[in-house]
Amino acid sequence: MPRFHRFAIALALSTSLVAAGPALAKAKEAKPAPIAELVKAVDIPYQSFTLDNGLRVIVHEDHKAPVVAVSVWYRVGSKNEPAGKTGFAHLFEHLMFNGSENAPGDFFEPLQQVGATDFNGTTNVDRTNYFETVPTGALDRALFLESDRMGHLLGGITQEKLDNQRGVVQNEKRQGDNNPYGLLRYEIFENLFPKGHPYHHSTIGSMTDLNTASLADVKKWFTDNYGPNNAVLVLAGDVDLATAKAKVTEWFGDIPRGPQVKAPETSVPTLPAPLAKEVKDLIPTTRIYRMWAIPGLNDADAVALQMATTVLGGLSSSRLDNAMVRKDPVAVSVAAGTQTLEDAGFLIVQADVKPGVDPKVVADKLDAQIADFLATGPTADELQRAAASYLGGTIAGLESVGGFGGKAVTLAEGALYSNDPAYYKTELDRLAKATPEQVKAVANKWMSRPVFSLTYTPGERTEGGENRGGAVTDAKAIGVAPDRYWNAALGDVGPDSSAVGATSIADRSQMPAVADLKALDFPAIERAKLKNGIEVVFARRTTVPTVQVAVSFDAGYAADPHDALGTQSLMLSLMDEGTTSKDSIAFAEAKERLGAQIDGSASADDTVFSLFALKPNLTPSLGLLADYIRNPAFDAKELERVRAQQLNRLKAELNNPNAIAGRVLMPALYGADHPYGIPPSGLGDAAAVTAATRDQLAAFHDAWVRPDNARIFVVGDTTLKEITKALDAAFGDWKAPAGAKPEKHFEIAIPKPQPRILLVDRPKSPQSVILAGKVLDAKGGDKLEVLRSANDIFGGDFLSRFNMDLRETKGWSYGVRSRITSDQDRVSWIVSAPVQADRTGDSIKAFQTDLTEFLGDKGVTKEELERTVNGSVRELPGSFETSGDVLGGMRQIVKFGRPDNYYETLPATYEAMTTAEVDAAARKALSTGDLVYVVVGDAAVVKPQLDGLGLPVEIAKPAN
Repeated sequence: MPRFHRFAIALALSTSLVAAGPALAKAKEAKPAPIAELVKAVDIPYQSFTLDNGLRVIVHEDHKAPVVAVSVWYRVGSKNEPAGKTGFAHLFEHLMFNGSENAPGDFFEPLQQVGATDFNGTTNVDRTNYFETVPTGALDRALFLESDRMGHLLGGITQEKLDNQRGVVQNEKRQGDNNPYGLLRYEIFENLFPKGHPYHHSTIGSMTDLNTASLADVKKWFTDNYGPNNAVLVLAGDVDLATAKAKVTEWFGDIPRGPQVKAPETSVPTLPAPLAKEVKDLIPTTRIYRMWAIPGLNDADAVALQMATTVLGGLSSSRLDNAMVRKDPVAVSVAAGTQTLEDAGFLIVQADVKPGVDPKVVADKLDAQIADFLATGPTADELQRAAASYLGGTIAGLESVGGFGGKAVTLAEGALYSNDPAYYKTELDRLAKATPEQVKAVANKWMSRPVFSLTYTPGERTEGGENRGGAVTDAKAIGVAPDRYWNAALGDVGPDSSAVGATSIADRSQMPAVADLKALDFPAIERAKLKNGIEVVFARRTTVPTVQVAVSFDAGYAADPHDALGTQSLMLSLMDEGTTSKDSIAFAEAKERLGAQIDGSASADDTVFSLFALKPNLTPSLGLLADYIRNPAFDAKELERVRAQQLNRLKAELNNPNAIAGRVLMPALYGADHPYGIPPSGLGDAAAVTAATRDQLAAFHDAWVRPDNARIFVVGDTTLKEITKALDAAFGDWKAPAGAKPEKHFEIAIPKPQPRILLVDRPKSPQSVILAGKVLDAKGGDKLEVLRSANDIFGGDFLSRFNMDLRETKGWSYGVRSRITSDQDRVSWIVSAPVQADRTGDSIKAFQTDLTEFLGDKGVTKEELERTVNGSVRELPGSFETSGDVLGGMRQIVKFGRPDNYYETLPATYEAMTTAEVDAAARKALSTGDLVYVVVGDAAVVKPQLDGLGLPVEIAKPAN
């Protein structure tokens, strides 16, 4: 069950999604489907078995696509780290990707060769997991790799690998710390959980502890914690139980049982008295937090607390939104939510102060709203909307078998934390049965305790993150007996506790061959036209009872007037605040009751209004979407509120190093007059946003959001006939205005490149963000497959030369990439490299050397081309697993004028490529001598490094 979330915190904490089984019964058009009916429809059938060595295996069959999600979860996280060893669990996760005894190379190499998707690993306080989704014919290879690092890793760990990954992890820490609110993770855990508590320190650990990790230390961590009896393996997708048993037994059966892992003793702490703290950071406005530690996910109160915070500050129509953002706008944004971990969790309520308002006034009002909620509790209608919104969001991700949040995740979490793969059903049952009285009582029980009040104020930080994250402990953790990893009540067969190391039964002398792989079968694209001429582009997907709609307009941020940048973003924000028939609160409540998601967004080229609807609620959801698009209220009173919010987002962007770099680079590449020569976020500039009027926004809407500039894309559980009839009822009578459609002026000349370094000073930055780029002589619809493959090899993916150099060889960065944009008109080549500050100049030198060699006498190798072609071809079936994937693919096909079978023709295109052809494409398009660089970092540290590079260095400021 996915945890409720509304606000982003810089923490590596997991969420999950569950999948639908039986089709939902049809509900009356006028009423949303009952919550109990939606809950009953959520089902992930599974079977399980346990090997003699204790490895618990869970199998879920889903044959909609020829892929299998492989997910291995170890019951060890940062809470298991002793004092002086913080960051070990996460550091070890990195080492697990650097090769094992029988697969000595980088773990990602053989995975990319087979076209794996969604492959990664994560660590949190409770567990470490590793996952990949592979074509069915590559399942043996994935199981070989996972079993080899579970049972045959120690011979593959070297001092060189340890030193390298130590540097990578330290740069991951710097990258997180460098962002606004990057130190929040330390404040939460260090203040809510006392010294000696296993949750007191951050998963990323401290620099000191990471520096002291020895080869003996990390090998002992492996032997102590990575036994099969401390793990759960989930296979979800195109596999059956008999096949799973045979393959898992072959690859994992010979791995000996590991030591019994003792879980640390934990508790849900209560502060002895209210605690208040104020910190400074590079942020746009004061943010006020109220925090409490709460029980873990197995506690009966966990779901009720999630429901409470959703009503308080999670819904668009939440108590806090209505009171503090809409009716008395003292805050530009508010939020409330919980993060439940295995043994405890935390509840956070927050408010961002509206500029010009006294923070004390906002803090007092926030406390008053919390007190009022605790006194009155939620209404039945609020709980219904919270549950429907939650279930809608859950079902939005139902189709994925793996990755960060698919069905494999749900089953693994249940098995690992709750000894029940179907624990999500317990949570959903509690959600459906929650009453106002119960939720009120639970909220009072936990939120009436002493609170941690944290205030973030704008200003220069007084401390960085280098010395944060470690465990400050004055008490020794006491071990307790671990949970079992099997459940006889669910039909699992427990392991024989007397078993010792088994005889080797797998041939590890070579990588398993890839069996027959199925080609992509992209859904058939159908078309129709509404009565007013709007084209409908449709693909049917019946895996889950949902429908996704995208009403796309040829506008985008490139349509923004250059003397009023930010107009479209402001228009989209104001459209969220109600229609001519429903005010802001009524519109939000209507969406929530239906479990629908409706929003507007833009890219450089397109403005898109999206709907996710549950099938039983499709007709009223389409009615809401049409009202939203066609009849925005553009309420002048609401404009002042959304204007303040956009100005706040703009100030936040001007404190974010990556956003700053983008705001400087794009105008430098395209020229300030070109449609693409604008800050890429679309937030515009403060003066234009401040000056925008209600009539100006309405005029922009009327000019660009019109039926003769629209196309509607639909994917889901319906038919072309049904959806066309429903869309005709919603949009068919919409008439285009008399005037001609406006145009975007791509004919404006792009300036000749002026190679230089634009340096933006950001004092005390532990990392520098480097961007480099050039505009290419190509458009997005051109045949760029060969050039994109060249980019993949140089810098476009994890195994690329540039990333392997700066991350895996030198350890100066958590990751670097290059990309070719996907714009309608002239595309650009962009290189992005966040690096440790003292290696900024060296990193630019390394990039220039890598690129010069790539374009010179060290061109594409046969092995690199084979890996890239194999990965690009074999990942296609897994790339269109969900309706959202198909919707995105259809939009790309139409945007670039490609044939409907474009993705099915790609394998032949890739397989025909030669190294000479890829080299030629790279050498024609890319070069080292005409790049513009942007560096955002501490000028006192960075400028002396840049002065010796032979390029002019100019001090720059981001466009505003």
